Amino acid sequence: METNERLDLVRSDRWIAFDRANIVLNRLTSLMEMPRQSRMPGLMVYGSSGIGKTMIAKRMESLYPTQYEADIGVTQTPILLLQAPPAPDERRFYQHILASIGAPMWGRHTVSELEVRALSHLRDMDLKMIMIDEVHNLLAGSYREQRRFLNMLRFLANDLSASLVVFGVNEAVDAIRGDEQLARRLDEHFLPLWEDDIEFSRLIQTLIAAMQLERGSSLSVHSLRTILGMTGGVTSRVFTMVKALAIDAIETGEERITDEAVQAWQPIWAKHSWSIRRQPVPAF
Repeated sequence: METNERLDLVRSDRWIAFDRANIVLNRLTSLMEMPRQSRMPGLMVYGSSGIGKTMIAKRMESLYPTQYEADIGVTQTPILLLQAPPAPDERRFYQHILASIGAPMWGRHTVSELEVRALSHLRDMDLKMIMIDEVHNLLAGSYREQRRFLNMLRFLANDLSASLVVFGVNEAVDAIRGDEQLARRLDEHFLPLWEDDIEFSRLIQTLIAAMQLERGSSLSVHSLRTILGMTGGVTSRVFTMVKALAIDAIETGEERITDEAVQAWQPIWAKHSWSIRRQPVPAF
């Protein structure tokens, strides 16, 4: 593979499997394989911004792509991944559903009309899971608007006998739990910030291996703690840092990530924008 191709591969937004993400995917797969019932169980995945929720949601969607059954002329879509609207707006959400499945409704329609049209299409698609990303957006609405939006999500899941999966930041948890009926249906999976432990070490090893460098990279414990401190344990920042180090290793011909490179690396995000505390790097 030529250098430019390798650099493009490193820079690409591709799936890199790691243990924590696979655990969530396994839970979601179990929901997909569950026989249909009137009240399908669901899942709420939550954690800090950048911890990997959207990445997992998109990966799950890719594992169950839309398929066209030519013999019966039906398009089956096992999973529908949607982003919650900026505020808990039922009309906008139904319009988003219709646009996402290629069936937009033009002109002015009531919420009931949009609901009937959306449900009709979704039933024809043989949907088994509805995934709502950025569900914390509902916090932008009043308490009453939040309750109505959550009722709508519960109604959709009930009517379609589909599993409901929501992804959001920590602050959205209390809002979801405020709907007792929905909370009973949604199991919870928390994605914490990375810590100085063997799990984080395995993550770094997995990422470096995916960079396909020509020489092995054997980082010291101090370097691992430096990466953890610079990124604050946020998955997206860990990925960004390791990719940047890999690109530099390829461009310089070093073909490995060294302790010196880790110590010299400067984060591309401004220090004043860090939303989480920087973890200290112990002196040796």
